Amino acid sequence: MISKRSFFTVMILAFAGFGFGQNQYVEIQPEAGEGVYSLLRKYQINTPCNRNQFYSLNPTVKKKGLKKHKTYRLPILVYNYNGKSIRSTTGINDRPWAEKIQAYNEQMDQASFKEGDYRKDKVLWVPYAQIHCRTQEDWNLLASEGQGGGVPGQPRAGQQVRGVYPIFGAKYATVPLDGNDLRGKVYYLVGGHGGPDPGAVGSYRGKSLCEDEYAYDITLRLARNLLSYGATVYLITRDEDDGIRETEILPCDKDENCWVGQEIPINQKERLTQRSDAVNSLYKKNKKQGVKFQRLVVLHVDSDSKKERIDVYFYHKIRDKKSERLAENLRHTMKIKYDQYRKGRGYDGTVSSRDLHMLRETIPTAVFIELGNIRNRNDQARLVIEGNRQLISNWLFEGLMRDAKNNP
Repeated sequence: MISKRSFFTVMILAFAGFGFGQNQYVEIQPEAGEGVYSLLRKYQINTPCNRNQFYSLNPTVKKKGLKKHKTYRLPILVYNYNGKSIRSTTGINDRPWAEKIQAYNEQMDQASFKEGDYRKDKVLWVPYAQIHCRTQEDWNLLASEGQGGGVPGQPRAGQQVRGVYPIFGAKYATVPLDGNDLRGKVYYLVGGHGGPDPGAVGSYRGKSLCEDEYAYDITLRLARNLLSYGATVYLITRDEDDGIRETEILPCDKDENCWVGQEIPINQKERLTQRSDAVNSLYKKNKKQGVKFQRLVVLHVDSDSKKERIDVYFYHKIRDKKSERLAENLRHTMKIKYDQYRKGRGYDGTVSSRDLHMLRETIPTAVFIELGNIRNRNDQARLVIEGNRQLISNWLFEGLMRDAKNNP
């Protein structure tokens, strides 16, 4: 672990005139040879809005560059945390925004850039752009997407309803009909692991994160999106007790089952065979009834070194052009979204083939998706923040819509 004092000396500078609380900035001393872009990247604030503010706070930098042992102000506002909530501390009553700021502070603490947890030392960091350029810079994207962090598409007064599906939980059981673009198209959705097998397990704020719970929650959200546009959807792995959940920590349990009502075996080969058999049986039944368009989507969460941050990536069947095109459509949509909303961040998600049981032993055109690294703190924010789970499902949905449009 890098020493908390090895990179910089943190000081607090009073700065008036913004009306967002105490209005103090973090001050640092850069390392030898460090430039503005690398400095801001290190603090995860290298965006146009933050760079402009950095130059405004440090007007000599453009001409003279950064110098070792010289003090500079970062575009990170500092608040005295009130011990209650981020929203009441900052005066900004936006839960998804507050969750994003919480994740940022935890990332800075984990990287040893902050002195400690904001809940203990009462020092809360808020990047300048998250207040002054939110619609352009907000990596959570909920404000600019107009989603407010919750599940979109609650039926409006007088709106046609697709149906009532208790599997989504009482709050989201009623699904509106937003369109018929996917009518006649069938999707089989499989959340990875489940039952006696939680899959990969990470640790977050002293709690366990189980792969099967987060893959399943995103699967439910994706299923609801597909249903709202007329698709026929089969949830192959199911948990009648959970539904779509709004909390950060999704408790690990073992009561999932396989379509329909089958107990999930502990043996891995038997477990996977049970799922592929269920998919293939439904596929043959639907094909016999004249359904031509059928897709299988399998969602998992990867587990790697805690330092390894990964983007959502995709596997397709070996030597299967349709499966490859499906994966490429999803990856392409993800890249467009990152380029649109997270400019400068880049997107490294890949598409490749792999000899996995759920690809090899199933009949429908299929894609296998890894949603992130459950042990990496940055990737964990993609999972634990409810709005991010919804966002991932929305983007995957758009990718599936693209695939359906390109392959009628």
